[in-house]
Order: sequence, then structure tokens, then C-alpha cells
Amino acid sequence: MRKIKIDREDMLALTRRMTVKRSSITRIAGAYIDPDGFVDGTFNVRFLKLSGSDKAKNLEIAKTIPFAETNRKLKRYVIPKESMGKESMWQLLTAAKTSGLENDALLDIFYDVFAQKYQPDHEYGVFLFHDRYDIPSKAADHERLGESEQVFEYLICAVCPVSGDYEPGEPECGFLFPAYSDGGALVNCVDIYQADGKNMNEGLASVFIGRNDVLR
Repeated sequence: MRKIKIDREDMLALTRRMTVKRSSITRIAGAYIDPDGFVDGTFNVRFLKLSGSDKAKNLEIAKTIPFAETNRKLKRYVIPKESMGKESMWQLLTAAKTSGLENDALLDIFYDVFAQKYQPDHEYGVFLFHDRYDIPSKAADHERLGESEQVFEYLICAVCPVSGDYEPGEPECGFLFPAYSDGGALVNCVDIYQADGKNMNEGLASVFIGRNDVLR
């Protein structure tokens, strides 16, 4: 997929709000997947129902993706037009975002497809976060005016190795969908995170390329 540059300030606009007091994350969902690619279990909860400590822990996981070193560990890719139609991962994630992660049937499909495409040699968890960012209005001199004019609705996915009682380690990869730039959504782009800063993991890339037949 073709790459384009990420503006670091756009990512900081998102991550500044990722604290227990300021967060607007509405929901967290996820699945635990074994080394053979089988889903061991899933969860789906309102973010506000978590304890303070669990909110903080999960915010650290979510924040890792957009706060990563831009254009090295976090890279922006243009999703090919042919990969944005029916039965595509783009369509599936767009629908999951619109539902606010409340459609478990869509999420089950996502986990199954993800497990087929991404296969490390260890057990891992897929953590999905849904957020709505009220984009502040700004004057020509970039001073904040107050009332927001639009909302950026998006998903963060973090993939973490897990151990023991499904205890997550630091994210090894993930993505932000759709990408965010200059006060709005880039609906044809995805920001992909790779902890080691190397080329995009082929398994993760394949999630977004081609017809996955996910909605059949």
C-alpha cells in the first residue's frame, strides 16, 4: 500500500485526551487468540463501567498506537480503492465503527478474519477501542473558539501478547482507523503501528488488502 506522511500534531491532539478524566472512549471490545489462530474468548464492555485502574491500564494500551513515533513506528497507508468495496475489511471496520462496537456479530467476523491473517507464534489479545473526538473550532490564527463543529469517530486496535490470566503486555502492533488529519477523517487511510519500527508486518497488511469475503 502507498504511504503518506503523518503530522505529529494530529496524533498529539488525540492522545492529549487519553487520560482517565478527559477520555471520551465509549467502549472497549476484544478477543484472545491462541497460537493456532483460534479465538479463546471475547469481551465487550462500556468503558465507563471499568474501574479507575482498569481505565488507566486500557488507556495506556490504546494510547500506544497514536502516540508512537510517527512515520517510523506509526505509518500511514492509503487503502487501495479496490479494497474498499463490499466484503472488504474496510467495509467491516466502517460498520463496526458506526455501531460503536455494539454489534457483536460484526466483531466476531473481524476476530476470525484477523486470526487468519495475523499468526505470530504466541497467544495474543486484540483490543478494540471506540472513540468520538469533538474537534474544537479554531480561528484563522489557530486559537480555539470553543464549540466543536464536527466529530471524528474512530477505532484503535492494539494487538498485545498475553500471559497468565490473559494479562496483556505492551502492544506489538495495531492500527488507527480511519486516519486523522487536519481536523477530519481520511476515510481511505489507516495508520498502522509496528513496535519494532520495521516494515509493516505482512500479516497485518494483508488484513486491509484485497477482498476478504468477510461479509458473505
